[in-house]
Amino acid sequence: MYRSRLGTDLSDITLDYVSSINDDSQIALYDILGSQAHVLMLYENKIITKNDVKKILSALESLKNEKFDVSSGAEDIHELIETLVIKKAGMTSGGKMHTARSRNDQVTLDIRMKIRDDINIICNCLLDTIEALVSLAKNHQKTIMPLYTHLQQAQVGLFSHYLLAQADVLFRDFDRLYATFSHVNQSPLGAGPVGGTSIAIDRHSTAKMLGFDGILENSLDATSTRDFVAEYVAMIAILMTNLSRISEDFVIWSTSEFSFIELADEFTSPSSVMPQKKNPDILELTRGKTAQVIGNLTAILTTIKGLASGYGRDLQQIKSSIWSTSKISISALLILKSILLTLHVNEKEMKKAAEYSYLIALDIAEKLVQSGIPFRTTHKIAGGLVQIAHQSNKSMNKLSMKEISKITQETKIDPNLVMKIIQSTTVTSSLKERKSFGSSGYDEQKRMIEDRVKKINDYRISATKRDNDISKALDDLSNKIIELIK
Repeated sequence: MYRSRLGTDLSDITLDYVSSINDDSQIALYDILGSQAHVLMLYENKIITKNDVKKILSALESLKNEKFDVSSGAEDIHELIETLVIKKAGMTSGGKMHTARSRNDQVTLDIRMKIRDDINIICNCLLDTIEALVSLAKNHQKTIMPLYTHLQQAQVGLFSHYLLAQADVLFRDFDRLYATFSHVNQSPLGAGPVGGTSIAIDRHSTAKMLGFDGILENSLDATSTRDFVAEYVAMIAILMTNLSRISEDFVIWSTSEFSFIELADEFTSPSSVMPQKKNPDILELTRGKTAQVIGNLTAILTTIKGLASGYGRDLQQIKSSIWSTSKISISALLILKSILLTLHVNEKEMKKAAEYSYLIALDIAEKLVQSGIPFRTTHKIAGGLVQIAHQSNKSMNKLSMKEISKITQETKIDPNLVMKIIQSTTVTSSLKERKSFGSSGYDEQKRMIEDRVKKINDYRISATKRDNDISKALDDLSNKIIELIK
Protein backbone atom coordinates (compact mmCIF):
# COMPACT_ATOMS: atom_id res chain seq x y z
CA MET A 1 0.00 0.00 0.00
CA TYR A 2 2.89 2.36 0.71
CA ARG A 3 4.79 1.62 -2.54
CA SER A 4 3.38 4.55 -4.59
CA ARG A 5 6.78 5.62 -5.92
CA LEU A 6 7.87 2.07 -6.78
CA GLY A 7 6.82 0.04 -9.80
CA THR A 8 6.70 -3.45 -8.31
CA ASP A 9 5.72 -5.10 -5.06
CA LEU A 10 8.19 -6.79 -2.76
CA SER A 11 9.00 -10.40 -3.55
CA ASP A 12 7.91 -12.95 -0.95
CA ILE A 13 11.43 -13.46 0.32
CA THR A 14 12.03 -9.70 0.60
CA LEU A 15 8.70 -9.15 2.33
CA ASP A 16 9.56 -11.85 4.84
CA TYR A 17 12.91 -10.15 5.43
CA VAL A 18 11.54 -6.64 6.04
CA SER A 19 8.25 -7.48 7.76
CA SER A 20 7.85 -6.88 11.49
CA ILE A 21 4.27 -8.14 11.57
CA ASN A 22 5.08 -11.03 13.90
CA ASP A 23 6.59 -8.69 16.48
CA ASP A 24 3.86 -6.09 16.09
CA SER A 25 1.05 -8.01 17.78
CA GLN A 26 2.27 -6.46 21.05
CA ILE A 27 1.43 -2.95 19.85
CA ALA A 28 -1.69 -3.55 17.73
CA LEU A 29 -4.09 -2.15 20.35
CA TYR A 30 -1.86 0.88 20.94
CA ASP A 31 -1.80 1.54 17.21
CA ILE A 32 -5.60 1.50 17.14
CA LEU A 33 -5.88 3.84 20.14
CA GLY A 34 -3.31 6.22 18.67
CA SER A 35 -5.17 6.25 15.35
CA GLN A 36 -8.46 6.96 17.12
CA ALA A 37 -7.00 9.92 19.00
CA HIS A 38 -5.40 11.18 15.79
CA VAL A 39 -8.58 11.12 13.70
CA LEU A 40 -10.59 12.69 16.54
CA MET A 41 -8.05 15.51 16.60
CA LEU A 42 -8.35 15.85 12.80
CA TYR A 43 -12.14 16.12 13.13
CA GLU A 44 -12.01 18.59 16.04
CA ASN A 45 -9.70 20.82 13.98
CA LYS A 46 -12.02 20.59 10.93
CA ILE A 47 -9.47 18.71 8.84
CA ILE A 48 -11.86 15.81 8.19
CA THR A 49 -15.66 15.70 8.29
CA LYS A 50 -17.98 14.14 10.85
CA ASN A 51 -18.96 11.49 8.32
CA ASP A 52 -15.28 10.62 7.78
CA VAL A 53 -14.46 10.40 11.48
CA LYS A 54 -17.51 8.23 12.24
CA LYS A 55 -16.60 5.73 9.54
CA ILE A 56 -12.92 5.59 10.55
CA LEU A 57 -13.65 5.31 14.27
CA SER A 58 -16.23 2.57 13.70
CA ALA A 59 -13.74 0.63 11.60
CA LEU A 60 -11.00 1.04 14.20
CA GLU A 61 -13.35 0.05 17.02
CA SER A 62 -14.25 -3.17 15.20
CA LEU A 63 -10.56 -4.03 14.87
CA LYS A 64 -9.97 -4.07 18.65
CA ASN A 65 -11.24 -7.63 18.90
CA GLU A 66 -9.88 -8.84 15.58
CA LYS A 67 -7.17 -11.47 15.30
CA PHE A 68 -4.83 -10.08 12.69
CA ASP A 69 -3.63 -12.28 9.86
CA VAL A 70 0.17 -12.21 9.92
CA SER A 71 0.23 -13.66 6.40
CA SER A 72 -1.64 -10.68 5.01
CA GLY A 73 1.33 -9.37 3.01
CA ALA A 74 1.60 -6.19 5.12
CA GLU A 75 5.05 -4.96 6.12
CA ASP A 76 3.90 -4.05 9.62
CA ILE A 77 0.87 -3.62 11.85
CA HIS A 78 0.47 0.04 10.84
CA GLU A 79 0.02 -0.81 7.18
CA LEU A 80 -2.26 -3.73 8.00
CA ILE A 81 -4.58 -1.69 10.24
CA GLU A 82 -4.81 1.13 7.72
CA THR A 83 -5.57 -1.34 4.93
CA LEU A 84 -8.36 -2.90 7.01
CA VAL A 85 -9.79 0.53 7.90
CA ILE A 86 -9.89 1.52 4.24
CA LYS A 87 -11.53 -1.80 3.42
CA LYS A 88 -14.23 -1.21 6.07
CA ALA A 89 -14.70 2.56 5.75
CA GLY A 90 -13.94 2.99 2.06
CA MET A 91 -11.06 4.90 0.48
CA THR A 92 -12.96 8.20 0.49
CA SER A 93 -13.08 8.27 4.29
CA GLY A 94 -10.60 5.61 5.39
CA GLY A 95 -7.89 7.03 3.15
CA LYS A 96 -7.89 10.18 5.30
CA MET A 97 -6.86 8.41 8.52
CA HIS A 98 -3.14 8.82 7.88
CA THR A 99 -3.40 12.56 7.20
CA ALA A 100 -0.66 14.60 8.94
CA ARG A 101 1.26 11.70 10.43
CA SER A 102 3.87 9.14 9.42
CA ARG A 103 4.74 5.59 10.37
CA ASN A 104 7.76 7.18 12.02
CA ASP A 105 5.80 9.06 14.69
CA GLN A 106 3.21 6.28 14.76
CA VAL A 107 5.61 3.47 15.70
CA THR A 108 7.42 5.41 18.41
CA LEU A 109 4.02 6.40 19.84
CA ASP A 110 2.99 2.73 20.04
CA ILE A 111 6.28 1.72 21.65
CA ARG A 112 5.98 4.49 24.25
CA MET A 113 2.43 3.43 25.12
CA LYS A 114 3.52 -0.19 25.44
CA ILE A 115 6.55 0.61 27.61
CA ARG A 116 4.63 2.93 29.93
CA ASP A 117 2.07 0.17 30.55
CA ASP A 118 4.88 -2.33 31.14
CA ILE A 119 6.55 0.05 33.60
CA ASN A 120 3.32 0.34 35.57
CA ILE A 121 2.90 -3.46 35.61
CA ILE A 122 6.51 -4.00 36.68
CA CYS A 123 6.27 -1.32 39.40
CA ASN A 124 3.24 -3.09 40.86
CA CYS A 125 5.01 -6.46 40.61
CA LEU A 126 8.01 -4.93 42.37
CA LEU A 127 5.83 -3.71 45.23
CA ASP A 128 4.24 -7.16 45.53
CA THR A 129 7.68 -8.78 45.70
CA ILE A 130 8.95 -6.21 48.21
CA GLU A 131 5.84 -6.83 50.30
CA ALA A 132 6.59 -10.58 50.27
CA LEU A 133 10.17 -9.88 51.41
CA VAL A 134 9.01 -7.63 54.25
CA SER A 135 6.27 -10.08 55.27
CA LEU A 136 8.83 -12.89 55.48
CA ALA A 137 11.17 -10.56 57.40
CA LYS A 138 8.44 -9.99 60.01
CA ASN A 139 8.41 -13.71 60.69
CA HIS A 140 12.19 -14.01 60.98
CA GLN A 141 13.28 -11.12 63.21
CA LYS A 142 14.79 -13.66 65.61
CA THR A 143 16.20 -16.08 63.02
CA ILE A 144 19.97 -15.98 63.52
CA MET A 145 22.23 -16.61 60.54
CA PRO A 146 25.75 -15.76 59.36
CA LEU A 147 26.25 -12.74 57.12
CA TYR A 148 28.93 -13.15 54.48
CA THR A 149 31.72 -11.31 52.74
CA HIS A 150 33.78 -13.09 50.08
CA LEU A 151 31.37 -16.01 50.67
CA GLN A 152 33.07 -16.41 54.05
CA GLN A 153 31.17 -16.02 57.31
CA ALA A 154 31.67 -12.45 58.53
CA GLN A 155 29.23 -11.33 61.23
CA VAL A 156 26.22 -12.62 63.09
CA GLY A 157 23.03 -11.44 61.46
CA LEU A 158 19.33 -12.11 61.15
CA PHE A 159 17.45 -13.54 58.19
CA SER A 160 15.12 -10.54 58.44
CA HIS A 161 18.11 -8.27 57.88
CA TYR A 162 19.02 -10.12 54.68
CA LEU A 163 15.42 -9.91 53.43
CA LEU A 164 15.17 -6.19 54.20
CA ALA A 165 18.41 -5.59 52.32
CA GLN A 166 16.88 -7.17 49.22
CA ALA A 167 13.70 -5.14 49.72
CA ASP A 168 15.75 -1.94 49.76
CA VAL A 169 17.51 -2.95 46.55
CA LEU A 170 14.14 -3.49 44.85
CA PHE A 171 12.85 -0.15 46.18
CA ARG A 172 15.68 1.48 44.23
CA ASP A 173 14.68 -0.49 41.14
CA PHE A 174 11.18 0.90 41.62
CA ASP A 175 12.56 4.44 41.93
CA ARG A 176 14.58 4.07 38.73
CA LEU A 177 11.62 2.77 36.73
CA TYR A 178 9.30 5.35 38.22
CA ALA A 179 11.66 8.10 37.04
CA THR A 180 12.07 6.47 33.62
CA PHE A 181 8.30 6.63 33.15
CA SER A 182 8.43 10.43 32.95
CA HIS A 183 10.87 10.20 30.02
CA VAL A 184 8.71 7.61 28.27
CA ASN A 185 5.33 9.27 28.76
CA GLN A 186 5.82 12.07 26.21
CA SER A 187 3.86 12.00 22.96
CA PRO A 188 5.63 12.03 19.57
CA LEU A 189 2.37 11.89 17.60
CA GLY A 190 2.06 14.55 14.94
CA ALA A 191 5.81 14.98 14.50
CA GLY A 192 5.43 13.46 11.04
CA PRO A 193 8.24 11.62 9.30
CA VAL A 194 10.97 13.86 10.69
CA GLY A 195 10.16 17.54 10.09
CA GLY A 196 6.51 18.02 11.01
CA THR A 197 3.53 18.87 8.77
CA SER A 198 1.99 21.88 7.02
CA ILE A 199 -1.50 20.82 8.16
CA ALA A 200 -2.82 22.69 11.22
CA ILE A 201 -2.97 19.82 13.71
CA ASP A 202 -3.09 20.01 17.52
CA ARG A 203 -0.39 17.74 18.97
CA HIS A 204 -1.23 18.69 22.56
CA SER A 205 -4.79 17.47 22.04
CA THR A 206 -3.75 13.96 21.00
CA ALA A 207 -1.22 13.78 23.81
CA LYS A 208 -3.91 14.60 26.36
CA MET A 209 -6.39 12.12 24.85
CA LEU A 210 -3.83 9.32 25.14
CA GLY A 211 -2.83 10.13 28.72
CA PHE A 212 0.63 11.53 28.02
CA ASP A 213 2.22 14.06 30.39
CA GLY A 214 3.32 16.24 27.47
CA ILE A 215 4.80 16.14 23.98
CA LEU A 216 8.24 15.71 22.48
CA GLU A 217 8.49 19.14 20.95
CA ASN A 218 11.25 18.75 18.36
CA SER A 219 9.97 16.63 15.46
CA LEU A 220 13.41 15.19 14.65
CA ASP A 221 13.89 14.16 18.27
CA ALA A 222 10.35 12.80 18.49
CA THR A 223 10.64 10.36 15.58
CA SER A 224 14.27 9.25 15.57
CA THR A 225 15.25 9.02 19.23
CA ARG A 226 15.19 5.69 21.06
CA ASP A 227 17.12 6.67 24.16
CA PHE A 228 13.97 6.07 26.19
CA VAL A 229 14.02 2.44 25.05
CA ALA A 230 17.66 2.06 26.06
CA GLU A 231 16.93 3.68 29.43
CA TYR A 232 13.98 1.38 30.08
CA VAL A 233 15.84 -1.80 29.17
CA ALA A 234 18.89 -0.62 31.16
CA MET A 235 16.72 -0.18 34.26
CA ILE A 236 15.29 -3.66 33.75
CA ALA A 237 18.81 -5.07 33.27
CA ILE A 238 19.77 -3.62 36.67
CA LEU A 239 16.58 -5.06 38.19
CA MET A 240 17.27 -8.50 36.70
CA THR A 241 20.86 -8.39 37.96
CA ASN A 242 19.48 -7.82 41.46
CA LEU A 243 17.01 -10.68 41.08
CA SER A 244 19.83 -12.88 39.80
CA ARG A 245 21.85 -12.22 42.94
CA ILE A 246 18.91 -13.18 45.17
CA SER A 247 18.47 -16.30 43.05
CA GLU A 248 22.13 -17.19 43.49
CA ASP A 249 21.85 -16.80 47.28
CA PHE A 250 18.85 -19.10 47.35
CA VAL A 251 20.51 -21.64 45.05
CA ILE A 252 23.50 -21.84 47.41
CA TRP A 253 21.41 -21.88 50.58
CA SER A 254 19.19 -24.67 49.29
CA THR A 255 22.15 -27.05 48.83
CA SER A 256 22.64 -29.96 51.24
CA GLU A 257 25.87 -28.33 52.42
CA PHE A 258 23.95 -25.26 53.64
CA SER A 259 20.35 -26.45 54.10
CA PHE A 260 19.35 -22.94 55.17
CA ILE A 261 16.20 -22.99 53.04
CA GLU A 262 14.06 -25.40 51.05
CA LEU A 263 12.13 -24.36 47.97
CA ALA A 264 8.54 -25.49 47.51
CA ASP A 265 8.20 -28.41 45.10
CA GLU A 266 6.52 -26.30 42.42
CA PHE A 267 9.66 -24.19 42.08
CA THR A 268 12.05 -27.09 41.61
CA SER A 269 12.69 -29.81 39.03
CA PRO A 270 13.72 -33.47 39.35
CA SER A 271 16.56 -35.20 37.57
CA SER A 272 15.81 -37.43 34.60
CA VAL A 273 17.88 -40.24 36.16
CA MET A 274 18.62 -39.36 39.81
CA PRO A 275 15.39 -39.79 41.79
CA GLN A 276 16.66 -37.98 44.90
CA LYS A 277 17.32 -34.67 43.14
CA LYS A 278 15.40 -31.47 43.83
CA ASN A 279 17.02 -28.93 41.53
CA PRO A 280 16.48 -25.14 41.82
CA ASP A 281 15.96 -24.84 38.05
CA ILE A 282 13.56 -21.90 38.32
CA LEU A 283 16.12 -19.77 40.13
CA GLU A 284 18.83 -20.88 37.71
CA LEU A 285 16.64 -19.73 34.83
CA THR A 286 16.37 -16.30 36.45
CA ARG A 287 20.16 -16.10 36.29
CA GLY A 288 20.08 -17.22 32.65
CA LYS A 289 17.29 -14.86 31.65
CA THR A 290 19.21 -12.00 33.25
CA ALA A 291 21.95 -12.65 30.70
CA GLN A 292 19.29 -12.49 27.98
CA VAL A 293 18.08 -9.08 29.17
CA ILE A 294 21.65 -7.77 29.29
CA GLY A 295 22.01 -9.08 25.73
CA ASN A 296 18.84 -7.19 24.74
CA LEU A 297 20.31 -3.98 26.13
CA THR A 298 23.53 -4.57 24.21
CA ALA A 299 21.58 -5.18 20.99
CA ILE A 300 19.58 -1.97 21.44
CA LEU A 301 22.61 0.19 22.23
CA THR A 302 24.56 -1.32 19.36
CA THR A 303 21.71 -0.53 16.96
CA ILE A 304 21.28 3.04 18.17
CA LYS A 305 24.95 3.93 18.21
CA GLY A 306 25.31 3.19 14.48
CA LEU A 307 22.54 5.47 13.26
CA ALA A 308 22.66 9.01 11.94
CA SER A 309 19.97 11.45 13.03
CA GLY A 310 16.59 10.70 11.48
CA TYR A 311 14.68 7.46 11.24
CA GLY A 312 16.45 4.30 10.05
CA ARG A 313 14.77 0.94 9.45
CA ASP A 314 17.35 -0.61 11.78
CA LEU A 315 15.15 0.63 14.63
CA GLN A 316 12.56 -1.97 13.68
CA GLN A 317 14.84 -4.65 15.07
CA ILE A 318 14.78 -3.37 18.65
CA LYS A 319 11.08 -4.06 19.19
CA SER A 320 11.48 -7.77 19.93
CA SER A 321 14.18 -6.92 22.50
CA ILE A 322 11.73 -4.63 24.32
CA TRP A 323 8.92 -7.18 24.42
CA SER A 324 11.30 -9.92 25.57
CA THR A 325 12.70 -7.72 28.34
CA SER A 326 9.25 -6.84 29.68
CA LYS A 327 8.00 -10.41 29.64
CA ILE A 328 11.09 -11.80 31.39
CA SER A 329 11.10 -9.20 34.18
CA ILE A 330 7.39 -9.50 34.92
CA SER A 331 7.60 -13.30 35.06
CA ALA A 332 10.76 -13.22 37.21
CA LEU A 333 9.10 -10.94 39.78
CA LEU A 334 5.91 -13.01 39.91
CA ILE A 335 7.93 -16.18 40.45
CA LEU A 336 10.21 -14.70 43.12
CA LYS A 337 7.20 -13.43 45.05
CA SER A 338 5.66 -16.92 44.97
CA ILE A 339 8.95 -18.51 46.04
CA LEU A 340 9.18 -16.16 49.02
CA LEU A 341 5.61 -16.85 50.11
CA THR A 342 6.20 -20.63 50.08
CA LEU A 343 9.80 -20.71 51.34
CA HIS A 344 10.72 -23.11 54.15
CA VAL A 345 13.42 -21.59 56.37
CA ASN A 346 15.59 -23.98 58.38
CA GLU A 347 16.19 -21.80 61.44
CA LYS A 348 18.18 -24.45 63.31
CA GLU A 349 20.71 -24.87 60.51
CA MET A 350 21.13 -21.11 60.14
CA LYS A 351 21.79 -20.66 63.87
CA LYS A 352 24.07 -23.70 63.99
CA ALA A 353 26.22 -22.24 61.21
CA ALA A 354 26.45 -18.92 63.04
CA GLU A 355 27.44 -20.55 66.34
CA TYR A 356 29.93 -22.97 64.82
CA SER A 357 32.22 -20.26 63.46
CA TYR A 358 33.92 -17.36 65.20
CA LEU A 359 31.48 -14.58 64.31
CA ILE A 360 31.66 -12.99 67.78
CA ALA A 361 35.32 -12.04 67.27
CA LEU A 362 34.45 -8.48 66.23
CA ASP A 363 32.07 -8.15 69.19
CA ILE A 364 34.87 -9.15 71.56
CA ALA A 365 37.18 -6.59 69.95
CA GLU A 366 34.54 -3.86 70.25
CA LYS A 367 33.86 -4.63 73.91
CA LEU A 368 37.57 -4.25 74.61
CA VAL A 369 37.46 -0.91 72.78
CA GLN A 370 34.76 0.19 75.21
CA SER A 371 37.29 -0.47 77.99
CA GLY A 372 39.57 2.16 76.45
CA ILE A 373 41.85 -0.11 74.43
CA PRO A 374 42.78 0.98 70.86
CA PHE A 375 40.81 -0.94 68.21
CA ARG A 376 43.94 -2.08 66.37
CA THR A 377 45.14 -3.68 69.61
CA THR A 378 41.79 -5.34 70.27
CA HIS A 379 41.71 -6.54 66.67
CA LYS A 380 45.04 -8.28 67.20
CA ILE A 381 43.88 -9.87 70.44
CA ALA A 382 40.59 -11.14 68.95
CA GLY A 383 42.43 -12.49 65.92
CA GLY A 384 44.88 -14.34 68.14
CA LEU A 385 42.04 -15.85 70.16
CA VAL A 386 40.37 -17.09 66.97
CA GLN A 387 43.65 -18.63 65.81
CA ILE A 388 44.15 -20.59 69.04
CA ALA A 389 40.48 -21.69 69.16
CA HIS A 390 40.65 -22.84 65.54
CA GLN A 391 43.88 -24.77 66.08
CA SER A 392 42.38 -26.40 69.17
CA ASN A 393 39.09 -27.09 67.37
CA LYS A 394 36.95 -25.49 70.04
CA SER A 395 34.75 -22.47 70.50
CA MET A 396 36.17 -19.23 71.88
CA ASN A 397 34.27 -19.45 75.17
CA LYS A 398 36.08 -22.75 75.86
CA LEU A 399 39.50 -21.11 75.86
CA SER A 400 41.49 -21.43 79.09
CA MET A 401 43.03 -18.57 81.06
CA LYS A 402 46.45 -19.87 80.04
CA GLU A 403 45.53 -19.65 76.34
CA ILE A 404 44.11 -16.18 76.75
CA SER A 405 47.15 -14.99 78.68
CA LYS A 406 49.38 -16.19 75.85
CA ILE A 407 47.61 -13.79 73.49
CA THR A 408 47.37 -10.81 75.84
CA GLN A 409 50.88 -10.85 77.31
CA GLU A 410 52.40 -8.77 74.51
CA THR A 411 49.70 -6.10 74.81
CA LYS A 412 49.69 -6.12 78.62
CA ILE A 413 45.90 -6.34 78.63
CA ASP A 414 44.37 -7.99 81.68
CA PRO A 415 43.49 -11.58 80.63
CA ASN A 416 40.71 -11.62 83.26
CA LEU A 417 38.99 -8.79 81.40
CA VAL A 418 39.28 -10.71 78.15
CA MET A 419 37.99 -13.90 79.79
CA LYS A 420 35.00 -12.04 81.24
CA ILE A 421 34.15 -10.56 77.83
CA ILE A 422 34.49 -13.91 76.05
CA GLN A 423 32.22 -15.65 78.56
CA SER A 424 29.52 -12.99 78.23
CA THR A 425 29.54 -12.78 74.44
CA THR A 426 27.29 -15.01 72.33
CA VAL A 427 25.64 -14.73 68.94
CA THR A 428 22.45 -13.68 70.74
CA SER A 429 24.15 -11.03 72.85
CA SER A 430 25.87 -9.77 69.73
CA LEU A 431 22.51 -9.05 68.11
CA LYS A 432 21.07 -7.50 71.26
CA GLU A 433 23.98 -5.11 71.53
CA ARG A 434 24.18 -4.15 67.85
CA LYS A 435 22.90 -0.57 68.01
CA SER A 436 24.09 1.32 64.92
CA PHE A 437 21.36 2.72 62.67
CA GLY A 438 20.44 0.16 60.01
CA SER A 439 22.38 -2.65 61.66
CA SER A 440 21.35 -6.30 61.96
CA GLY A 441 20.60 -5.88 65.67
CA TYR A 442 17.23 -6.98 67.05
CA ASP A 443 15.95 -3.48 67.78
CA GLU A 444 16.69 -2.14 64.31
CA GLN A 445 14.73 -4.93 62.62
CA LYS A 446 11.43 -3.80 64.09
CA ARG A 447 12.03 -0.18 63.17
CA MET A 448 13.11 -0.98 59.60
CA ILE A 449 10.16 -3.30 59.00
CA GLU A 450 7.68 -0.66 60.14
CA ASP A 451 9.40 1.89 57.90
CA ARG A 452 9.29 -0.41 54.84
CA VAL A 453 5.62 -1.23 55.35
CA LYS A 454 4.80 2.48 55.30
CA LYS A 455 7.02 2.97 52.27
CA ILE A 456 5.22 0.21 50.35
CA ASN A 457 1.86 1.85 51.07
CA ASP A 458 3.12 5.29 49.98
CA TYR A 459 4.56 3.86 46.77
CA ARG A 460 1.33 2.02 45.99
CA ILE A 461 -0.63 5.25 46.23
CA SER A 462 1.72 6.94 43.75
CA ALA A 463 1.74 3.99 41.34
CA THR A 464 -2.05 3.63 41.46
CA LYS A 465 -2.59 7.32 40.77
CA ARG A 466 -0.36 7.21 37.71
CA ASP A 467 -2.13 4.11 36.43
CA ASN A 468 -5.52 5.69 37.03
CA ASP A 469 -4.55 8.89 35.19
CA ILE A 470 -3.83 6.91 32.03
CA SER A 471 -6.95 4.78 32.42
CA LYS A 472 -9.12 7.88 32.86
CA ALA A 473 -7.67 9.51 29.72
CA LEU A 474 -8.31 6.39 27.65
CA ASP A 475 -11.81 6.00 29.13
CA ASP A 476 -12.57 9.59 28.16
CA LEU A 477 -11.27 8.85 24.65
CA SER A 478 -13.49 5.76 24.47
CA ASN A 479 -16.54 7.75 25.60
CA LYS A 480 -15.87 10.39 22.95
CA ILE A 481 -15.70 7.71 20.30
CA ILE A 482 -18.89 6.01 21.44
CA GLU A 483 -20.67 9.36 21.44
CA LEU A 484 -19.55 10.10 17.89
CA ILE A 485 -20.30 6.75 16.28
CA LYS A 486 -23.59 5.87 17.98
